[in-house]
Amino acid sequence: MLEYLKKILFSKEKSEDSTFTENHDRKIQIATCALLVEIARSDQIYDGDERKNIISLLQTKFNLSDEAVHDLIDLSEQSVRESISIYEFISPINETFSADDKKDLLKNLWRIVFSDKKLDKYEDNLMKRIGGMLNLDHKEIIASKMMIKQEFGL
Repeated sequence: MLEYLKKILFSKEKSEDSTFTENHDRKIQIATCALLVEIARSDQIYDGDERKNIISLLQTKFNLSDEAVHDLIDLSEQSVRESISIYEFISPINETFSADDKKDLLKNLWRIVFSDKKLDKYEDNLMKRIGGMLNLDHKEIIASKMMIKQEFGL
């Protein structure tokens, strides 16, 4: 399984057919989902509500079926457990996402953080690290945080 994930995440092969596009899309989906799972697990409590929120966010973002989203989450959860660093998930996103896409991802990560209506110090630290690795300014990270806090009525 880990070899399959590495092949998708780090493949740079280009071809004329749709296989490259499909693999690239899958790479972005896995990387995005892995970051959502990683932030959900960062406070040591990864519950059904957070998983439901991740499912909803992924269905909206990638227009996937229930089965495809559950497979993606299962694959990403295993990838997170076996990963050494979040950089392997950040790299494909930095290569593909626009600044606005990265800001949207950051907001979705904050949505997972605040889904339990509280902010753990580990979540806050990881969010700042992720934001920095996405090449977003500290001001943008805090602005996203405050926007989502307000969205949640906190």
